[in-house]
Amino acid sequence: MQDVAWKNSTTVTDSPDIFANPRCWAVVPAAGVGARMQAERPKQYLPLLGRCVIEHTLQRLLAHPCIGGGVVAISSDDDWWSEVRIETDKPLWLAEGGDERCHSVLNALQILSAQAAEQDWVLVHDAARPCLRSEDMDELIRHCEAHPVGGLLAVPVKDTLKRADVARNVRETLDRNQLWHAQTPQMFRLGPLRDALQQAIAANVLVTDEASAMERAGHAPLLVEGHADNIKITHPEDLALAELYLKYLL
Repeated sequence: MQDVAWKNSTTVTDSPDIFANPRCWAVVPAAGVGARMQAERPKQYLPLLGRCVIEHTLQRLLAHPCIGGGVVAISSDDDWWSEVRIETDKPLWLAEGGDERCHSVLNALQILSAQAAEQDWVLVHDAARPCLRSEDMDELIRHCEAHPVGGLLAVPVKDTLKRADVARNVRETLDRNQLWHAQTPQMFRLGPLRDALQQAIAANVLVTDEASAMERAGHAPLLVEGHADNIKITHPEDLALAELYLKYLL
């Protein structure tokens, strides 16, 4: 699949004034099938308040003044992307999705590398997290731009957590005081993140998020507290919950 700029979008050199400081880009891996939703189409294309899920996600990302543009990684046999409509004058490119999230993100970063600088910031966000708050993005960018590595949105664990054996018998109760639920966006500099993902994939380590790749490369990402309503749509009941949250946010 070739990278394709969103029609009527500006180019990087056409509008340097759209970039805030720091210079940030969005990457959205959207090649998954969302099997747990048991739907007729991938969860990122399910209807939500008159639009599909990924339209809400991209609109909220691209509306932020610090985001200069983005890359979406979609499957080579995606039959639904052509129906997506985003109101933006910022560039939006396509990358080919891979077998796993890490492959999709790496492919998107390769596309972005032709447009952005190695030290530009990249915010990787789940396609199925349409309830991202603008103020959470503000906090993430504000904290990460002053951090040597970058970081991610997360929320502290509130429930008591149990570790079980394979038979689901409790083996221990975990101390939740230092445990967090990882969210997205996850914000890192383009070059180091691309290198960390390449190293993990070369070692056959299929990291499940970008922070894990950076951790594996010896870095310590920063946790930035966000809101619990930044949910990832995974099960059918999550769609109704996202609708409630979006009605409040919109």
